[in-house]
Amino acid sequence: MALDDIIAHRLHKRKQLQDLGDNPYPVFVKRTHTATEVRDNFERLEKEGTPVTLVGRLMSLREHGGLTFGDLKDGTGSFQLAFREDSMGKEGYREIEKFLDLGDFISADGMLFTTKRGEKSVDVSSFDIIAKAMRPLPEKWHGLKNVEERYRKRYLDLLMSEEVKNIFVTRSTIIKATREFLDAHGFVEVETSILQPIPGGASARPFKTHLDALDMDLYLRVAPELDLKKLLVGGFEKVYEIGRNFRNEGIDLSHNPEFTSLEFYWAYTDYKELMKFSEQLFQHIFEAVGKYPKFEHEGKEIDLTTPWPRIEFTELLHKYAGIAYEDVNRDGLAKEAQKHGIHVEAHLNKGQIADLIYKKLCRPNVVEPTFVIHQPTELAPLAKSLPENPEYDARFQLIINGWEMVNAFSEMNDPVLQRELFMAQEEQLRCGDEEAQRLDESFLDALEHGMPPAAGFAFGVDRLTALLTNAHALREV
Repeated sequence: MALDDIIAHRLHKRKQLQDLGDNPYPVFVKRTHTATEVRDNFERLEKEGTPVTLVGRLMSLREHGGLTFGDLKDGTGSFQLAFREDSMGKEGYREIEKFLDLGDFISADGMLFTTKRGEKSVDVSSFDIIAKAMRPLPEKWHGLKNVEERYRKRYLDLLMSEEVKNIFVTRSTIIKATREFLDAHGFVEVETSILQPIPGGASARPFKTHLDALDMDLYLRVAPELDLKKLLVGGFEKVYEIGRNFRNEGIDLSHNPEFTSLEFYWAYTDYKELMKFSEQLFQHIFEAVGKYPKFEHEGKEIDLTTPWPRIEFTELLHKYAGIAYEDVNRDGLAKEAQKHGIHVEAHLNKGQIADLIYKKLCRPNVVEPTFVIHQPTELAPLAKSLPENPEYDARFQLIINGWEMVNAFSEMNDPVLQRELFMAQEEQLRCGDEEAQRLDESFLDALEHGMPPAAGFAFGVDRLTALLTNAHALREV
C-alpha cells in the first residue's frame, strides 16, 4: 500500500474513534507499572493477582486465530501483550483489527500470566488508543545504507535501534559522571553567553547572526573560555560549563559545526597538575560507563590504565615525520608539508604548518591515551609559554586512538602580553586567516583588573561519546 493510502486509512480510523466518542489523543492516561517493573516483579504480581495497566508504543502484532500477541514498548523496555477473545469478548477483540496499527501508543489493562511456551505476558482485558500514529514505522532499518535518513529522522533511528538508544544513554552517563566529579572537587557550574559581540576563546571561523532589537551583528560562540576566565577575575576559583559551541567549519568523522564541550578553569594551578587531574576525571568517567581499564574502538583495544605517558610535540614530529622542528625555518617546513600532500596557505606561520603535519602524520599513530605536551606558541594565543623555552607553550593535548580529546594549558594572565598576542592574531586575520582570534577589549579590561594564575581545560563530549560507544563519527552521537 502506498504511503498516502496508509495515512488516509489511519485518518479514517481516527475519525471512526472520534465518531464513537473516543478521543485517540486523551489528556489523562492511567499507568500502574512500567515494562521493567512488571518483568522484575512478575512472580509476585502474578501470584497476588494484581491487575496492571501498561502504556507504550505497539511495535508488533501476531495473530493466531482467536489470539493475537503484541509487543508494547515503553521507555524502560518491552513486554508482551496477549489479546484473547475469551478475555476481551468478541466485540472487544474485533477492535484490534478495526482500530489498531503498529506504532500506535496504547494503554492495556489486564492480568499477568505465563503462556504455554513460558513467555511472561499480560492477558489484556481492554485497551485504549492514547496516541494514534498517522505514519507507519519503518519495516526495516538498513543502518549505514540509509545513514542520511537516520540522521534526519533520529527519532526513528532511536525507536528502531536499541544500539543507537544506548549511545545516547552513554552520552548522558558521561555528562552526569563529569558533573559528579567536578562538583565533588569544589567546582561551580555556570552558564555563559552563546551570543557574543566578538567571537573568542578558540581559533575557529564563527557563525554570524544579527540582533534586530539593537541592530547589531553578533556571533555564535566558538568557545566559552573568555567569559569563564572573567569569573576567575570576579573571585571564583573553580568554574566549569558544559554547553554548545558553534564553528562554521567542515564536517568529518571528528568534527561537527555544532558540538558540546566541557570547559573548566582552576585558579592557582598549572597544566602539569591538570594532567594528573585529567587522569582522575577520565578514569571516573570510564568506570561510570563500564569501560575501565580496557575497551575496544574500531577494532583496536585501548588500555586506559594510568598514568598515561607524556611526549613532546616536537618528539612526535621527529618520530613520525622525520622533522627536527628547531632546525628548520617556516619555508622549509612548508616544503616538507607539501611533500606529503598538505596544502599550505600563504598566511600560515611555522607553528601552524607544524600542526598540519602533526595532525596528518603523527596524531593517527597515537593509540593509547597520551599527553602530547609543549606545542609551539603560535598555536594558542591565550596560553602561557614555558619560562625555560618561550618558543613553546605550557600546554597539553590528550590523544586517544588518534583523536584529540582534551586541550589544556596554563592561562595567560598578563594583560600586556595578551594584548600583544591578540594584535598578532589581528595581523593573521588581515593576512587571510579566517580562524584567527580577535582582539577583545572587554576581556583585556577584565585581565587588567587582575586574574589569578590558572589553568584551563576543554574536552569534547561528542568525541568522548563516539570513542566509548565505538561510533564511527560525531553525527552518530
